[in-house]
Amino acid sequence: MIRPIVMYPDPILAAACALVTGDAAALSRDMLDTMYAANGRGLAASQVAVTERMFVMDCGWKTGVPDPRVFVNPEITQRQGRQVNIEGCLSIPDTPRRIERPARVRLAFDGPTGRRSEDFSGFAAACVCHEMDHLNGVLILDLPEVAEEPPA
Repeated sequence: MIRPIVMYPDPILAAACALVTGDAAALSRDMLDTMYAANGRGLAASQVAVTERMFVMDCGWKTGVPDPRVFVNPEITQRQGRQVNIEGCLSIPDTPRRIERPARVRLAFDGPTGRRSEDFSGFAAACVCHEMDHLNGVLILDLPEVAEEPPA
């Protein structure tokens, strides 16, 4: 089921999300359907008016390599390096911003078989950070816009 996306400046987007304690299967299916319908690559639960710590992403579907992912109760446990990307947000249409993010992150999250960790780099790391910001009530408008690429 495609859900409506919450738009800025709705105050739910500034709220920190609580831990997921129940079954997230139905919500995750709805979130993936909503993300694809909106032509996005990531979507946090708060963007569909659910204040729980969960996000979905698929960084490869637009390039023909679909990889739908669901992250429940995620936490970034490690950050390395720097990168700058132009980021958009489904809740703030037509407002791209040049944002600095870590080049690599390690994400711990609840999976079907328990807690696990996974490393992400490049665009996927930026996507993870963007969605994690949503879960903490932070938007790209709250972050400093970077004028140019950081030195290598």
